Amino acid sequence: MDEIYQSDFYSLSKNKVIQGAFEALALSATSVSSNYQSPVNKEISPAISFKFSLNGKDNELPIGKNHLVNIITDNGSFESPVIKFGQQYTDPQTPAKGVFLQPDTRFTIRLDLKHVMDEFERTGFFTTYNGTKIYKTDFKGVFVAGNTSPLIWDFDNLGNHRELELHDQDGDGIYTITLEMNKAQAQKTTASSWHLSKDISAFPQYTSEIPMMDALYNLGLEEMENAIEPDSTFRTGKEWAGVWTRDISYSIILSMATLQPKVAEYSLMRKVKNERVIQDTGSGGSWPVSSDRMIWAVAAWEVYKTTGDEDWLAKAYRIIRNSVEDDLKNVYDSKTGLVRGESSFLDWRDQTYPKWMQSADIYSSENLGTNAVHYQVNKVLSQMAVLLKDQQAADKYAALAEQIKKGINTHLWMPEKGYYGQYLYGRQFPVLSPRSEALGEALTVLFDIADAERQKSVVARTPVTGFGIPCIYPQIPDIPPYHNDAVWPFVQSYWSIAAAKAGNAEAVVQSLSAIYRPAALFLTNKENFVSSNGDFAGTQVNSSNMLWSLSGNLSMIYKVLFGIDIRESSLVFKPFVPEILKGERTLKNFKYRNAILDISLSGHGNRIQSIKMDGNDLPAATVPADLSGLHKIEIILANNQLVKGNIANVADAFSPAAPLLKIRDQLITWEKVEGASTYTIIHNGKEVAKTEELSYKALQNGEYQVIAVDSSGTGSFASEPLSVYPEQKINHIDLSLVTDKSELPYQGYSGKGFIEISKTKNQRVTIMVNVPESGTYALDFRYANGNGPTNTDNKCAIRTLSLDGAFAGTFVFPQRGKDEWSDWGHSNLVQLELSHGSHELSLSLEDWNENMNGEINQAMLDELRIIRIR
Repeated sequence: MDEIYQSDFYSLSKNKVIQGAFEALALSATSVSSNYQSPVNKEISPAISFKFSLNGKDNELPIGKNHLVNIITDNGSFESPVIKFGQQYTDPQTPAKGVFLQPDTRFTIRLDLKHVMDEFERTGFFTTYNGTKIYKTDFKGVFVAGNTSPLIWDFDNLGNHRELELHDQDGDGIYTITLEMNKAQAQKTTASSWHLSKDISAFPQYTSEIPMMDALYNLGLEEMENAIEPDSTFRTGKEWAGVWTRDISYSIILSMATLQPKVAEYSLMRKVKNERVIQDTGSGGSWPVSSDRMIWAVAAWEVYKTTGDEDWLAKAYRIIRNSVEDDLKNVYDSKTGLVRGESSFLDWRDQTYPKWMQSADIYSSENLGTNAVHYQVNKVLSQMAVLLKDQQAADKYAALAEQIKKGINTHLWMPEKGYYGQYLYGRQFPVLSPRSEALGEALTVLFDIADAERQKSVVARTPVTGFGIPCIYPQIPDIPPYHNDAVWPFVQSYWSIAAAKAGNAEAVVQSLSAIYRPAALFLTNKENFVSSNGDFAGTQVNSSNMLWSLSGNLSMIYKVLFGIDIRESSLVFKPFVPEILKGERTLKNFKYRNAILDISLSGHGNRIQSIKMDGNDLPAATVPADLSGLHKIEIILANNQLVKGNIANVADAFSPAAPLLKIRDQLITWEKVEGASTYTIIHNGKEVAKTEELSYKALQNGEYQVIAVDSSGTGSFASEPLSVYPEQKINHIDLSLVTDKSELPYQGYSGKGFIEISKTKNQRVTIMVNVPESGTYALDFRYANGNGPTNTDNKCAIRTLSLDGAFAGTFVFPQRGKDEWSDWGHSNLVQLELSHGSHELSLSLEDWNENMNGEINQAMLDELRIIRIR
């Protein structure tokens, strides 16, 4: 029987992938043909959804409210009516069925911005729908975002797209832009055939009775060679130049430590500065808003296990230990036992977080995947310390690993769903997002964070859609595919390895197929594809020849079928071959330290009937680390029946949008959310009521949130927390009265001025506070940081808080917009138990507060806010 996998969406056989009218055919182990064509340009709706943006931010209309224009024209051009900024426009005409956007249509958008400009002149600022003030001195332009190319919904990068900026050509306050819609030259295509063109003989040679798997393995090796730069470092992807910490690390763990150990070392060292791991540029100015740089440690350990290089071990140990020690002060949460920071690899804010969450909120969140990484980092560090004979350090980091593991299983496990939640998020009283997070779920299995029963449950019950496991589930509405509504092959690879570890044969076959389908049809290892239709062209950004995707492709042979488990002092075989993949297969020229292994594997199952090396039994299926030379290994499986296992197959689905709350005279109100049938009221992190109404009376002090729930029971993200406290419970301390105020010309501060903190100014700020009554207090700062945009760069300001001379926490002041120094927001919260009386608070720049920039660690501070919450 040739068929391997069959679903309503596509099928995989030994030499063919079929998806509707599209077919990929393995002509040989070195040649594949495909007739795949992306449907993205063929039937584009004429309904164009868009909104305007001051300074490139999402600040014109509430979430879920957009302008809608139907471009129906016969002459190749269309002009919108004049739309006033902040007033939603909906086209009254409806396009007929079968009417599509014509190719090469010129679309002119007209915007009335006169009232905004008038406010700039009258008051010096304009107040957006959500109360944010945009000062005239900070105004950089007005842009348009939307759902159809060349429009994009990427507000984090919109300000960099000058081609989407509107202009007032004649000074009448009407801004316009003309766009070319459905351009013929923008058709999304891939190659129609692939033929091996590089010499891959230096690498492990794989053969089997399944031509498609053989060919895609060889495609992976060829693309791996394409991904090595002249300086012997990895290139992240065809369209992604340079070395990126998380990309190379996840790739090295999958297969690059085995295939390219020296390139792996060079690439890892490229991401080290001051003997610490570099966090790539990212949300709010990088670390510590993002903290998943530490996956570097797991990759470095993989390199050591593969090579046995003790010099590398010692070097990596110093770097990892320095980095962990910095993290201990800045991102570890002693209350939950978890680690703060953005979701590992899911680093595009709106794609996986509610829109209300700013970078300071993301820093405070405690994510599944990121915590799984930090658990394994401490486990690795402990193992390294043992090898380096530092038992005290080994015990310390082993204890930290257990602390994180306990925190994950205590705070993120959802027994009613049978898998882990996405992250804790909020402000004073964090709640758990019940979305699944695919990479994190897989890592809990692979790193043994989940026990054996939970591992089986995670694999069987985490939602999987028709084309693979989506990064998160359910999807977020009004957010285009990238991390949202998308499958990433490298994540799918980790999921495959986890499924094999959990012994779920059905999940393994489906997951392998979800990796081979896109590689065969697209004839390259793409970065991602749309979850709902499997197409590569519908995501916001994509790349061919993607390093971690090709690494995952190759790892399926090594880590799943042959079950190669490289440990610190041995290589162990744990094959996992579902019956549908039974047969003879070989893996020759596999290098392990000083040995070269020619391996044959026959049969199916996960129990070894016999294993021989050079004709002799190989005890415990274990190759010792000191083996050298060429050796022949023969593995015969017992043909045991694998547990078929369950899969949580689901339709692609979107949650409702999060409500936007308002309050007046204790009455919290919100507008009806599309698709919602009920609303869940959260008070201080706990559910207190359900209602079909659009209001709720806040009779108690505290923090309120609302979740919109649809008829299927799917909930939205919780709304932005609404803090309800009488003024006498809140103490505002004007920092310009604490130390010398800044003379910089920024606006929008709340008191008599503001202060500057930097590497040379106010390195320590001491604030005396008088506490009227003992209790739990939440502290935060109102600040500005115009050193960079909200989504990239590396100038997040970081400071240590001390209470009466003792360490009390960390404050981060992430970037809020390039040169937008009059854009004020709040830092993260730090909760303190304060007794009645006088206390000394100190905000200081310590060695462990060094950010990724190293030169600029600066913010403006307006006030300290202290709220008694208990």
